This record gives sequence, structure tokens and C-alpha cells, in this order.
Amino acid sequence: MAESTVQKLALPALIAMVVGSMIGSGIFTLPSRFAGATGIYGALIAWVIAAGGMLMLAFVFQALAARKPDIDSGIFAYAKYGFGEYWGFAAAIGFWIGTCVGNVSYWVLIKSTLGAFFPVFGDGNTFTAVAVASVLVWAFHFLILRGVQGAAGINKIVTIAKIVPLLLFVVVLLFNFDGQVFYDNLWGGEQVDKSFGTIWQQVRQTMLVTVFVFIGIEAASVYSRYALKREDVGRATVLGFIIVTSLLIAVTVLSFGVLPRAEIAAMRAPSVAGVMASMVGPWGAKFISAGLIVSVLGAYLAWSLLAAEVPYLAAKYGLFPKYFEKTNDAKVPANSLLLTNLVVQGFLIVTMFTQYAFMLALELTSALTLIPYLLVAVYGLKIAFSGESYDNDPGARKKDMLVAAIATFYSVLMIYSGGLKYILLSALIYLPTTLLFWRARKDAGLRIFSKGEMVLFMVIALGAVVALAGLLTGRIAV
Repeated sequence: MAESTVQKLALPALIAMVVGSMIGSGIFTLPSRFAGATGIYGALIAWVIAAGGMLMLAFVFQALAARKPDIDSGIFAYAKYGFGEYWGFAAAIGFWIGTCVGNVSYWVLIKSTLGAFFPVFGDGNTFTAVAVASVLVWAFHFLILRGVQGAAGINKIVTIAKIVPLLLFVVVLLFNFDGQVFYDNLWGGEQVDKSFGTIWQQVRQTMLVTVFVFIGIEAASVYSRYALKREDVGRATVLGFIIVTSLLIAVTVLSFGVLPRAEIAAMRAPSVAGVMASMVGPWGAKFISAGLIVSVLGAYLAWSLLAAEVPYLAAKYGLFPKYFEKTNDAKVPANSLLLTNLVVQGFLIVTMFTQYAFMLALELTSALTLIPYLLVAVYGLKIAFSGESYDNDPGARKKDMLVAAIATFYSVLMIYSGGLKYILLSALIYLPTTLLFWRARKDAGLRIFSKGEMVLFMVIALGAVVALAGLLTGRIAV
């Protein structure tokens, strides 16, 4: 059967891809992650910044999907067309490796959740935990090889299944809400300095967490070549964003109405299970843990689909070697999927040697993914400023320029808030993976770098050297 009759996804499936990609492990850790950093005021400010910035980014994706309908996998192709070949490659690597590391965080959290009942899994980074996760990685590999359409259908079902326990959690929070406890948590406790400077420091500590839980907003854009209707790409992005944002804020803020901040902050991951258990008893933790496993497995499926698309499409755009263009009979990019899961396997092994495996994976994923987000936002700003593609709709130009400018500022702010450590670790990943770009350009008989791209490469190389020195001397801890 032809690809056009098998591979197309309608609006509900695209929305499920967005929601399924965004709701994964992060939402189940939000209560303790926020309580460990801030109180209610700080949480609300953080969500206003994050939701506002990500909404602007969603609008940029929506506008670019409409104005550049010929560009597939906009997450990196926009960078290529806007700024050059190596910039496009950098965006592709950032998103792809970020996705792979994000998938690792899913396995770590699943095993950490099981560790509450089976100590052999520990905090998700024991040898047993990594061995079991490795088996499951390759089980999903063969599932996805059977076809994108089937995997996307499974994702739609899993997306519905994993929202149910979260909605029940929110309902139970509302019935157990204590106004006095909520009031006591407004500033984060009686001993907290009630000043803007203190609140901003609290907010800054949550920034990479908010980025992580919003990652996946680009799912419909990455999968645009499968959309039944091109305009559904933008619609799915915005509708999925609204659904997920509502859940994120409810889970975070309402939890402050049932327990003191310090108690929530001390809970092990997944803290949603701990909050639930405090309200309804031990069965609540088991119920949420089961929901988390379903949620994370569904998100892993969605992210595996996204990750496998990136090297495939990057190869079609000449940014990766042509080897990754190969697809099997089910139209799945088999070589790209294999490389993706080899990278996931490698990072899984690394988690055995890190003290805080989940947090490292979460924050590194956020830092890596912010780079292509920034390039998308700047590209949206660039075409709005130049007026390209606005001949038939000049009235939208100023609005799109403002939206893209806000999205650009937000992306820069998030990278700054994450700190220098993750910028340097990102450079350490970018440097060796540049070999893929070198191979692709050499095979095509093209010049490797332009002058401007050579400067970018040298900056990356310098950052990688500093990161390696920091790891060896202990100045950068993982």
C-alpha cells in the first residue's frame, strides 16, 4: 500500500503526539522539584514565564508551519535555511541528543519508581535497573520497526490512559485542599526572606525543570510530513500546549495546599505518588506509580518516534550521512532508529556512574533542546523582520515579529538560567558528533564549513575542552 494511504495522521493523532511527548516523567516529579526550590508565589511566577515563553514558541511553530509548508522537521530545517548548514546540523544534534537523553531519564525514573517496592532497582541507576531498561529499549526498537502508523495509534491510546491518573490526582487535591497550609506555603515558609530578589533566585532554580516538562511541543512540527492536513500541525501544537499546561500548573500549585513545603521537598521521585499517599494512603502511591509507568512508556514511544525522524530528515537535507535515509518496508527509518537506540544505550550505561542520574538527564535534555528552540525563534523573527512570505498577509507581520521576539528572549533567558555547566557539557557532545556533519559534507563533495561556521565550530571546540578539563578536575560534577 502506498505511503500516502498508510502514514497520514489526522488532527487527534497529532494532538496525541504533542500531549504524549510532553506528558512523561517530568510532571510526576513537579511537586518535590518546585517545593525544593520555591513556594507558591515563585511557582506561579515560574509558570507564567514558562507558559508565556513556550506559548510564544508554539505560535512561532504555528506561523512557520503555515508560511514554510515545504520545510519538514522544522525543529532543525528552519536553522539550516535561516543561518546555514552547520547551524542546521547543530539544531538537529541538539534536539536529537536531547531527545535521546530525555529517553534515558524516562528509564531512570521508571526504575526509581519500582525501587520504592523492589530495592534492587535503587534510584534507577543500579546495574539491575540499567540491564532491565536495556532490554526494554530494544523491545521498543522492534515495535517501532513495524511501522510509524501503528506506533502512533498505540501512542494515542496510551496518551488517554496516562491522563486519567493525573486528573484523578487533581480531583483528590481539590477535595483535600487546606487553605491554611496553602497560605503558609505562599512564600515558601516563615523563615524565607520575602523579597523580589529571593523569589527570583527561587524561580531561576525551576527554569530547566519547566523547560523539560514542555519539551515535546514541537512534536507536530517534527512529524509534519505525516500530517493529513498541513494546517493541523499548528492547531495540534497550540491545543496540545493548552491541555498540558493546565495539568502542569494544577499538579504543582494545588500540591502546596495539602502539605508543608518542606515535607513535599523531601519526597523521593515520583513525588506525585508521595503526595497522593499522604491524602488517601499507601494505595495512592501504587496507583500513581502504575500511572507513571504507563505515562513514561507512552512518552518514550512518542519520543523514540521523534528521535528516529531527526537523523533521517537531517540526512535528506544533507546534514547527516545518506546512510540514515534508509527506510524499511514499513517506511520506518531503520538506520536512524538503530543509531538513536545505540546512543540511548550508551547514556544508560553512563547513568551507573552518576550520583543524580535523573536530574542530570533532565537538565541536560533541557539545555540541549533549548539550542534548537532558540534557532527556531530567531528564524521566525528573521523572516518577520525581512517580510519574506508576508506579501499576501502584511497585517500579520508585526504580530509575528513581536511573538518571535518574545520567544527568542525566553529561550536566551532559559539558557542563561541553566548556567554555564550545561552549556559546556552540550559543547562536549557537539564536538565529536560533528564527525557526522563532516562525513555528510565530504560524501557530497562540498566544503565542510563556511568562514562563519568555522568560528562556531572553534567556539564549540573550546567549550568542549573546558568541559573535559572541568570533569577531570572535578569542577564539573555529574
